[in-house]
Amino acid sequence: MLGAGVVGLACARQMAQQGMEVLLIEQTASIGNGVSSRNSEVIHAGIYYTPGSLKARLCVEGKAMLYDYCQEHHIDHARCGKLIVATTPEQEAGLQKLQDQARACGVDDLQWLDAAQAKALEPALNCSAALLSPSTGIVDTHALMLALQGDAENHGAQLVFNTPFVSARVLPGQGFEVQVGGAEAFSLTTTHLINAAGLAAVDAARHIEGLDPSHVPNAYLCKGSYFSLTGRSPFKHLIYPMPNKAGLGVHLTLDLAGQARFGPDTEWVQDENYDMDPQRGQAFYAAVREYWPALPDNSLNPAYSGIRPKIVPAGHAAADFVFSGPANHGIPGLLNLFGIESPGLTACLAIAQHSQQTLAQAD
Repeated sequence: MLGAGVVGLACARQMAQQGMEVLLIEQTASIGNGVSSRNSEVIHAGIYYTPGSLKARLCVEGKAMLYDYCQEHHIDHARCGKLIVATTPEQEAGLQKLQDQARACGVDDLQWLDAAQAKALEPALNCSAALLSPSTGIVDTHALMLALQGDAENHGAQLVFNTPFVSARVLPGQGFEVQVGGAEAFSLTTTHLINAAGLAAVDAARHIEGLDPSHVPNAYLCKGSYFSLTGRSPFKHLIYPMPNKAGLGVHLTLDLAGQARFGPDTEWVQDENYDMDPQRGQAFYAAVREYWPALPDNSLNPAYSGIRPKIVPAGHAAADFVFSGPANHGIPGLLNLFGIESPGLTACLAIAQHSQQTLAQAD
């Protein structure tokens, strides 16, 4: 198995619990150093996705599984709720469509609030209407990944770090010969190969000899920067504007200590790098002041950046999760996970379950 982010760890746990012998290969020095450690840490309700899509189904299923898992394993989390806001009357039709779409996805707990009701919850908020999502929350992602790692290892999974995937070759009949690098390069044979490498998933798939390239999408990198707020947050809920094509807009999220941060923005890049340009924060002020007019000058500080593993280019609607398994490419035992961006964190346990079922159906 490739990739020790939250999805790879969840898959390793799932497969190990099913009695499979699992070796999880990670190119960096520890768990969750890519997409998993550079996001908003939000447990999404399942509002934004096309009804019937994998994102919609696995988000709703995964949310319930994740809340249960956090409670059982004493992982810090908070069901703080969020407000999705229309800042002008013209946006309210879009807000209504979101509510209808969410209901079609199985999210039936959204509450429509007029401006006075929203302001009663969040006095600093400017909006003409809002949707309250009580099942949205936040989670300590690193603690979650440690718990998943512990569960996987307790069921016999092994993790190896500083071990980059080099290539794989489909063997006659069934199985794979896998070559890995690092200080102690080695090769191994396996009957199953799960590619949960996140940003590197497309590149890894291109290095599987015997996989038709037509089953490997193009990769696009969409970078997002986050800025933290100086001082205390006036909000107790997460605050989201209306979404755009690339993401969910410059929203306000909270960490478990109540510190506010804003982001991510959208920057299409060619290479993976997490350098931050402090000047990008200047554009945040206008976006944030649409729903929080009292945002003080010079109160935003560079925090961190992350990259969304897109499989469609700029200007296109977000693609669904892709589980490219034997039914797609005809290779027994091979599963490539492509485009696992948000809500991948929320859906990680459901993604792992769906991955196991996808392979089991083909065996």
